[in-house]
Amino acid sequence: MTHHILKATKETVHLGGFSHLLKPALFVDSHDTIDIETYTGYYVYDKAPSEFLTPEFIDICENLPPEQKIAPGPHLLTGPIYINNAQPGDILEVQLKSISPRLPVGFNAIRAGWGVLPQQFTEAALRFIPLDLKNNFAEFPPGSNIKIPLTPFFGILGVATPENNRNSIPPGAYGGNIDNRQLQAGAKLFLPIYVPGALFSIGDGHSAQGDGEVNVTAIETSMNGRIKLILRKDLQLTTPIAETPTDFITMGFAETLDDALELALKNMIDFLERFANLSPEDAYVLCSLVVNFHITQVVNSPQKGVHGMLSKSILPKLRL
Repeated sequence: MTHHILKATKETVHLGGFSHLLKPALFVDSHDTIDIETYTGYYVYDKAPSEFLTPEFIDICENLPPEQKIAPGPHLLTGPIYINNAQPGDILEVQLKSISPRLPVGFNAIRAGWGVLPQQFTEAALRFIPLDLKNNFAEFPPGSNIKIPLTPFFGILGVATPENNRNSIPPGAYGGNIDNRQLQAGAKLFLPIYVPGALFSIGDGHSAQGDGEVNVTAIETSMNGRIKLILRKDLQLTTPIAETPTDFITMGFAETLDDALELALKNMIDFLERFANLSPEDAYVLCSLVVNFHITQVVNSPQKGVHGMLSKSILPKLRL
């Protein structure tokens, strides 16, 4: 096992999407760990306060090579990371060891025409929100004494697919812009691999987000993390599955919440069939009794997200 450090520079980040044609920023073996840097706010850096800016981030925003601009999505992603011996059909286990804001400020943006209430909130708006990293909260609105606990996570964790120039906004079976606030430090994410090396990228740091992410953004934050990447040839999955210290999580992505719920439910039934040896009908009943379904996000057009959470206390012997 080797430990790596992956800095975010104009050579190691890419903008707006995923591509299997990108040159890897790092090569690793299974079970290697990586300290990784991410930046956010490419399209708002010229409006940002000085606390939001570093020389490296300014260099990225002003000098990112054209070949690193993949698609129209707004996200800066660090990577891709090539996992040696990874092949299509394998599974990538991403262990999230630590996640922390790297700067004392984040932002929230309303985009005109986006969000749950675009007819009511028609004007674009941008707010930079200070982060009290010592006491682990953000006060919003300023002066309100409303203190929001910081619960940092990466909104985007995904692998490349044979489709080139895939926009970073919608999530899918490859992961991507999942925006699931449960994926905090201590969680694991299992992703199907579609191309040799997997080509894993990460970014879109959030310091705090409610389920739904209703106005389009969270507290968008440049983030540091430590991850461990494990190649799993003993698993077969067609959709992402996550695990936290307390729960197993299945996901559904679709154009409507009804369809996303249906997929999250079907994926949980399949999970229970395969890993708990339940019949489909028994799994369906168990889902109704103990699985909690949440709206993940409703703004990553055209894909809305729903996730189902199964407490590990129900199946204490189940292991992935």
